Amino acid sequence: MATEITAVQPTMTTPPTNVVGLSIGEYLIRRLQDYGIGHVFGIPGDYVLQFYSMLDRSPLEVVTTTREDCAGFAADAYARVHGMGALCVTYCVGGLSVCNSVAGAFAEKSPVVVITGSPGLKERHNNPLLHHLVRDFRTQYDVFEKLCIAGTELIDPRTAFQEIDRVLHACARYKRPVYIEIPRDMVGVVPEDPHHFEDTKDVSDPDALAEAVAEAERWLNSCEKPVIVGGVEIHRFALQDELLALAEGSSIPITTTMLGKSIISETHPLFVGLYGGALGNEAVTRFVEQSDCVLLLGTFMTDINLGIYTANLDPRKCIYATSEQLRIRHHHFHNVLLADFIRELAAKRPQPPLRQIPDVPSLANECFELKPEQPIRISRMIARLNESLNDETIVIADIGDALFSASELVIRGRTEFLSPAYYTSMGFSVPAALGTQMARSDLRTVAIVGDGAFQMTGTELSSLVRHNFPAIVIVLDNGGYGTERFLHPGEFKFNDIQPWAYHKLPEVVGGGRGYLVKTEGEFDAALRQAWDDTSGVSLIHVVLDKSDHSRSLKHLTEKLAKHV
Repeated sequence: MATEITAVQPTMTTPPTNVVGLSIGEYLIRRLQDYGIGHVFGIPGDYVLQFYSMLDRSPLEVVTTTREDCAGFAADAYARVHGMGALCVTYCVGGLSVCNSVAGAFAEKSPVVVITGSPGLKERHNNPLLHHLVRDFRTQYDVFEKLCIAGTELIDPRTAFQEIDRVLHACARYKRPVYIEIPRDMVGVVPEDPHHFEDTKDVSDPDALAEAVAEAERWLNSCEKPVIVGGVEIHRFALQDELLALAEGSSIPITTTMLGKSIISETHPLFVGLYGGALGNEAVTRFVEQSDCVLLLGTFMTDINLGIYTANLDPRKCIYATSEQLRIRHHHFHNVLLADFIRELAAKRPQPPLRQIPDVPSLANECFELKPEQPIRISRMIARLNESLNDETIVIADIGDALFSASELVIRGRTEFLSPAYYTSMGFSVPAALGTQMARSDLRTVAIVGDGAFQMTGTELSSLVRHNFPAIVIVLDNGGYGTERFLHPGEFKFNDIQPWAYHKLPEVVGGGRGYLVKTEGEFDAALRQAWDDTSGVSLIHVVLDKSDHSRSLKHLTEKLAKHV
């Protein structure tokens, strides 16, 4: 039976009970569990050791990573698949190390709880120069205030439980990271005052919702060529069923942005393809831009999503609905939840004219014919990989041609394609594979990563081996930063990196199996063996020519090069 991933919607339905006698650290652990979190990623350090001891005795599983930023990427991926993630690091040297991955989670709306220890309140008298301290005791908090939607420093037992509730609610409501700092002498403190839990529920303004739905319904019933452009928030808010109810009930074709890829199965009869302005397929671009009613649902109009601003979307033809705003043409509606808008509009079952879906070239319609002796090229590698994908596979694509080539893969299930397609931080995929496997160990993870990105965070291969996950890691070896070579043509040595024998790394980390691939036949054999081998990690080292690239990368760099 097909397995579909739908992210858990992490909301608190009943107030926590039996909190009398709980310490601040114990209450935080209880509340993490209330939101469905089962794993906490991170690296211990002295300022957070007491809380780590509590975690170790709790039902939560501590997942130690090789680097703090890897813990952030892993928690981010865990959140994208599971609904909410958490990481725990020590003060400053740990916290500041995780800033980049938390920034990516904020940019791409991934709900990650950042927990950090800090020096005890009693240690701070007379401003001592404690280790890990930078400038003053507020520095780390101030940094994360810019990277998170909400934050708190648990320094007052009277308000600590309430602050934990407030911050975790913000994480679930806005799908962005939050920050919780616990001085180490506060972890075991038991508040004296009773805690009265307030179950904050967000609701739409009923009048604004009704008016917005009525206007959208009238427009859809009178238009001739509607289309849905689905975005990342359909993933984050677990609105796949609501989106399909609207599309199927009104027979409206669906496209997605790059960041929203796999919000629905890409074999669905209403699916048209990925929309990305001039970077996307020309037939898909024409279909969207010739529409007279474009429903942008949960879509953030980033430069990548807009094909480096080559998209031609007229606001007068758009319904733009996200968790942050709702605009129909030039009419703005406030306090309308995205889920309510899609659900209520679907219930109206508007009936625009049926629209013929264009015949878009896709790997779904192609039969791969192996040419065993030919040197492997990235487009051919992706076509062969596509033959092996099923609805029990999660693909994670790192930045560069790992992402742009993988965008052509046909994803069979929901939320089965992950990438940092907006923030575009290199090094996401291998630690993300760890987070994904922790969240869904019943599914197979395939991580596609360039050699430059792998050299940044590939040490997390060790954690995959440690937990005996059968992930498949495909390293694209073109000797350096391929995207930059196309962005700024020329023989520049700064784009080259030290070559590694990537296929031998399983021997170094003590588990798994490596494969060296230079031809189509070798890749086919390696992929077959790796797919059948569920005993541990498989690393496929794919040697590519420096000049090799996907069509999407060429189009992207042609547009970006004008700005670079």
